[in-house]
Amino acid sequence: MEKGVLAIERRNKILARLQEEKKVVVSDLSQLYQVTEETIRRDLEKLEKEGFAKKTYGGAVLNESFNIDLPYTVRKKANVMGKQWIAEKVGEMIADGDHIILDASSTALFVAKEIRDKKNITIITNSVEILLELSDRAGWKILSTGGRLKEGGLALVGYQAERMISTFHVDLAVFSCKGIDLEHGVTDANESDAQIKRMICKAAKKKILAVDSSKFDRISFTEVCELAEVDMVVTDSEPDERWKQAFSAAQIEVVY
Repeated sequence: MEKGVLAIERRNKILARLQEEKKVVVSDLSQLYQVTEETIRRDLEKLEKEGFAKKTYGGAVLNESFNIDLPYTVRKKANVMGKQWIAEKVGEMIADGDHIILDASSTALFVAKEIRDKKNITIITNSVEILLELSDRAGWKILSTGGRLKEGGLALVGYQAERMISTFHVDLAVFSCKGIDLEHGVTDANESDAQIKRMICKAAKKKILAVDSSKFDRISFTEVCELAEVDMVVTDSEPDERWKQAFSAAQIEVVY
């Protein structure tokens, strides 16, 4: 009988492959993971029930809806080079002694890794993985928001987390989102995540939206904030002219 943990790991690997290749074939996955085709079909059925995939004859294709909240382990492996570049640029804006907030996005984790050599940083985060990443930093003040652990992700959400963030004022906040649209602004797939991001924006003097280029012209389930509420957008490739004009009109600095 297959162990649950191994099954979850395999499904996450299949989902990561779907994210990259947009489709998978049962027979290929059966050979790759050395399990029966029936086991792979069950994996794909579960991914379909969770909304991540759509089964096809002999395999499955990715459900590319931007209202789907992918598991954290899958998100952090997507577009690693783009996120590293974004983190490098954001890291240059953080100075020794700054007070900052990082959300629980995979991009914010890359920022945390980038600023490890800074001194005397005070950081607030609802990301369990960022707390672990920075746990050995001497001279830093690292504050957890507390709250409820979000199912399927290493994020703390809910009333306690929101209340904690609301009591602080910081120099700079870094957050990400599922979609950014000229009309609908900044959106996310999950209301609990979106509410944390709203509180983060209220708490910061400077609000940095760190998003890779795949998020542009996408609308997800719930609004985080209007575009004009953001001070800076850091992304991994040059936005088109419409976006440049919109950023200029809203007095948003853009780094790419």
